[in-house]
Amino acid sequence: MENQKQKKSFGQWLKTSITVRMIMIGILILILLIPLSYVKSLIKERSYRQQEVVSEINQKWGNEVLLYGPALKIPYQVHHLKKSWDEKTKTYIEEDVITVKHAFFFPNTLDIKANIESETLGRSIYESVVYTADMKIEGSFTVPNFEIQDIEASDILWNKATVIINSTNLKGIRNNLELNIGNKNYPLRSKYTENSYINMLETKFLEETSLPKENTVSFHMNLMVNGSEQLRFIPVGRETNVSMTSDWASPSFNGNYLPDTKTKEISKDGFKANWKVLQINREFEQEFFGALPQINNSAFGVKLLIPVDEYQKSERAAKYGYLVIALTFLVFFLIQTISKIDIHPFQYLMIGLALTMFYTLLISISEHSSFLQAYIIAGTAVILLTSIYSKAILKSIKFMGFVAISLTALYSFIFVIIQLENYALLVGSIGLFLILGTIMMISRRIDWKND
Repeated sequence: MENQKQKKSFGQWLKTSITVRMIMIGILILILLIPLSYVKSLIKERSYRQQEVVSEINQKWGNEVLLYGPALKIPYQVHHLKKSWDEKTKTYIEEDVITVKHAFFFPNTLDIKANIESETLGRSIYESVVYTADMKIEGSFTVPNFEIQDIEASDILWNKATVIINSTNLKGIRNNLELNIGNKNYPLRSKYTENSYINMLETKFLEETSLPKENTVSFHMNLMVNGSEQLRFIPVGRETNVSMTSDWASPSFNGNYLPDTKTKEISKDGFKANWKVLQINREFEQEFFGALPQINNSAFGVKLLIPVDEYQKSERAAKYGYLVIALTFLVFFLIQTISKIDIHPFQYLMIGLALTMFYTLLISISEHSSFLQAYIIAGTAVILLTSIYSKAILKSIKFMGFVAISLTALYSFIFVIIQLENYALLVGSIGLFLILGTIMMISRRIDWKND
């Protein structure tokens, strides 16, 4: 009889002990982190799939456009004195060995006017923003200065001078390219380069009237190209001016230089932006001897953004999953402790799984609708399910209403944090402080003496 009484009292202690309940809830929260981590992996997997599909769409339409040039390419001769021993004459023979190198001269002025017409292309449930850019490029070349390298005028091969332009996207070009320089038209032809990222276009040898031997010569060309995501330029002119207009309402200006804030306009109908970059603003010279440098890090331009990234928001929401589960369990724990209602660990587990299902519903519904609609549908479904279940285990409409109100407030709070960027930490900290204060006030009614 005494053993049965001891077993009964021990069992009742496990059932009524507040400390044991808290430990049990903590263990259940740790267990529920396992399915929550699988949900996060699912979101990342779907996000990677979106990136793959978008990349495939962009590759077929035309990748990002980075324009590098034009640049004047002029060969020149370099003399090396080579000495060799002649066994017959027993003397050294001197031989003038000539090698040909290239000098590259950037334009004095470079003006680019670009009009960007955007559209979205979709495949299955994914979409990407692409564009067609119609560009007018003009400028001028001044007389090249070979004296800085002590190159004699007789060593300059003017008859083999060309103009080159580098671009990352030859596939997207929609018109036959011709460069007009010195009132002469020169077709641009693609040329093989070892750099797989950027491709070279080059004219044939320039005629005498197109060469800036004594005077400045002007050039102009039209370029129409299909691209995706970004349009960028490298400011190779001594003075580079870029004017850009587009019907896309969500631009992100990036790169080494930002547009003039006084002339920049962004509206629901599109944007306008202007850049002015001087040579003194750059980190490279106006001429190069031997080879063109890698100066892609000096590029600037615009990135066309799809305004809403559902996967990014779903991933941010999932990061608060453990907080939602912990606070919901805390609500049930307070109700159980204050009202003396028994809640089985299995019932806690069912509630936790219902809360985890919110994120799978969110990601699956958001792929077919807006994030707001998906959040409302998923949140309403989980709140209704949890509230109805709580009515069954708590046997009270009052407690069911309290659970429903608590979950609604919690999901609303998480949604506000997700939407905010600059003030997310501030709002989150204030919200958690208020939640903690509320819990501290309610927990005063708990009697810890009989634990």
